[in-house]
Amino acid sequence: MKKIIAALCSILIIASALSGCAAAPKTADQGQVKVVATIFPLYDWVREVAGDDVDVNLDLLLDNGVDLHSYQPTAKDIMDISDCDIFVYVGGESDKWVADTLKQADNKDMIVLDLMDILGDAAKEEELKEGMQEDEHEHEHEEEPEYDEHVWLSLKNTKLFVGKIAEALSKADSQHADAFKTNAESYTQKLDSLDKQYTEAVDNASVKTLLFGDRFPFRYMTDDYKLDYYAAFVGCSAETEASFETITFLSNKVDELGLKTIMQIESSDGSIAKTIRDNTKTKDQEILTLDSIQNVTAERIKAGETYLSIMESNLDVLKKALA
Repeated sequence: MKKIIAALCSILIIASALSGCAAAPKTADQGQVKVVATIFPLYDWVREVAGDDVDVNLDLLLDNGVDLHSYQPTAKDIMDISDCDIFVYVGGESDKWVADTLKQADNKDMIVLDLMDILGDAAKEEELKEGMQEDEHEHEHEEEPEYDEHVWLSLKNTKLFVGKIAEALSKADSQHADAFKTNAESYTQKLDSLDKQYTEAVDNASVKTLLFGDRFPFRYMTDDYKLDYYAAFVGCSAETEASFETITFLSNKVDELGLKTIMQIESSDGSIAKTIRDNTKTKDQEILTLDSIQNVTAERIKAGETYLSIMESNLDVLKKALA
């Protein structure tokens, strides 16, 4: 009998130890704010506001190069969102999946930051400019305005978003509210400095027009600095093949304006920009790439890239394009 009792006690002790091991991760995460961000700029802003001294559990959904416009959440993504404390996303047509996901969320006290909603009336409708090729699906939604979702490409917008992120973190973790406020103020100063550099670059530029043989996600940026532009497609377009009319228009526009560069975005294969160049008179324009920061991979993040570093690189490209 004593042997049986001793064996039972041993089993209970082992079971207790095993259950203690299983519970350890939860205990370690107690009090930790869990934040989920859809794309890299949002993720990086949260990282900057949280700082190095506050332990925030931060997840990035799109870190494998998938484009925001074609992304669909996995079961794991939905689970991660379901119990997070703060969820930050862009909003707009590409994020229509979010509404159903939030309805099913376990955490009913979740703080949700919708950037398009934060912008409100300052959000811009997609602009079908002269020479642009119209998406086939646009005819299906003619009465519904479609908004440009690339709100993070405006440094002025970013300052607003960073302030809202600081408020959300402070609400979720009031103990570190002062640190969040200080970090947000410090980061905003860096954004202000870069914003001024963009302004100076455009003010000193001899060219005030960009021409994209590609989609055009930079309208918030060009509007900030009063630049003109032409492009093959709107920013959220699903089109990949440019028509003869579009190529001809853009090639003639390059000749008319005497442009020395043709632009594309980072995900482009360069074929449209090259075709435009091949149809100009001089056929010697340089093709430059601006990064729309919408599909930054985990490898790039690990290599140390940040929202600011990419926007600084974009400024260098912009200076060259406007020279």
